[in-house]
Amino acid sequence: MKIQKILILSLLAGFSGAFGYHKFFLEPQLINKFESSLGTYKEDGNQLIGNIDDQPGNLPAVKNDFVVASSISTPCVVFIKTVSGVQNNFDWFFFSTPGRQTGSGSGVIFSSDGYIVTNNHVIDNAETIEVIHNKTTYKAKLIGTDPNSDIAVIKIDTKNMPFIKIADSKKVKVGEWVLAVGNPFNLTSTVTAGIVSAKGRNLNIVNSAFPIEAFIQTDAAINPGNSGGALVNTKGELIGINTAIFSKTGSYSGYGFAVPSDIVAKIVNDLIKFGDVQKAFIGAEVLDLNSELAERYKLNNLNGVLINSIVSEGAADKAGLQKGDVILKVNNSEIDSKANFDEEIAYQDPGSRVKITFKRDKVIKEAICLLTNREGTTEKIKREIFSSGKLGGELESVSKVEKERFRIDSGVRIVKITGNGILSQLGFEEGFIITAVNGKKCEIPEEVEANLANAKGKIVLEGINRQGSKSVYQFYSY
Repeated sequence: MKIQKILILSLLAGFSGAFGYHKFFLEPQLINKFESSLGTYKEDGNQLIGNIDDQPGNLPAVKNDFVVASSISTPCVVFIKTVSGVQNNFDWFFFSTPGRQTGSGSGVIFSSDGYIVTNNHVIDNAETIEVIHNKTTYKAKLIGTDPNSDIAVIKIDTKNMPFIKIADSKKVKVGEWVLAVGNPFNLTSTVTAGIVSAKGRNLNIVNSAFPIEAFIQTDAAINPGNSGGALVNTKGELIGINTAIFSKTGSYSGYGFAVPSDIVAKIVNDLIKFGDVQKAFIGAEVLDLNSELAERYKLNNLNGVLINSIVSEGAADKAGLQKGDVILKVNNSEIDSKANFDEEIAYQDPGSRVKITFKRDKVIKEAICLLTNREGTTEKIKREIFSSGKLGGELESVSKVEKERFRIDSGVRIVKITGNGILSQLGFEEGFIITAVNGKKCEIPEEVEANLANAKGKIVLEGINRQGSKSVYQFYSY
């Protein structure tokens, strides 16, 4: 018993000594060291005050930034409701039900007089568009769309709306904090936080002739209904329009993607001013470099993008560029991917001159390219859509650039299928290019309407599908 008492007293003494050392000697040293390295801060109501605001990773400053950014950006984001009679072919963030289709999404107020930017797929095929802002519902008018970037502009009849400030998306850095503002699952005015995970992502999800894909990737939670909403920095400034998610379930799985604000601003301004995007073309197709291409073209590194083809008499051809050249810079911006290259050209207008820095046979050279529009000129152009009640759709002539790309000398594209007309009954898809009907070439939409609406007996229709492959349809009309 005496030995046991001695052991117990020894253990108690040891614990007391360790506790005293930690409490009165070690703990004060650790606190002083922590405070001297990070500064001090305290709670003052809802604000965190300290002397470490500019230090990276500072949680008090980030919390304060989130509050400020949310209060600035949330009033500039609206809830969009649509009704259509046709179900969408492919929905990224869309709700739909059998029969008459209803959809919802988000939009960002672009100007005080009611111009709003959203995604094309949010309002695609919509018969009516409603905008809800501060519990007030407005009827919206469609101003214009750009399927190439999945951007659309609508307008409501109002004034003095709070509008978002546009940031320079080129200056956005991987790793910086961002907020996604939108209306997921019909939950209005929702804000989530994350970081910029990557830039210049090409996902091959924009189904159009000349897609612009250079997405900002973020891990801020984005879900159905966020589409068309704002991705903002910690100042509450717009850096992108939330457009897509990477998901196997249809809900948030880790990453969302936004169209950069610099591209958005150009597209929106073009749609408001001209009704069509003044897209610039360089007349060259480029590829991302890999080890196989580097070996084939005897390159000693993978910097830049490789010119895979040149359009005859296009901007690149006239500037002296050739197949096999490696483009390193557009103006002063370094190029490290096809998405990056497409993004730089997307900022330009037809008639712009860009300096191309390229490598040929291990020699660095420069060329000045005069960019053109889709018809091969430098003029401003307006999109002309032909609406056909007989066919049940909207049509447009194919541009010169597309004719060269698909190696066709005529063509009329099906822009939209409406109602239950001939195009719908025959099972055509939007984006299909009709090149000939019963051997007769089709240059303008009126020729397609006349040839299809009045044809009897066997009809042979030739064209190019959305994947760029030649197709032939045969059917009978009575």
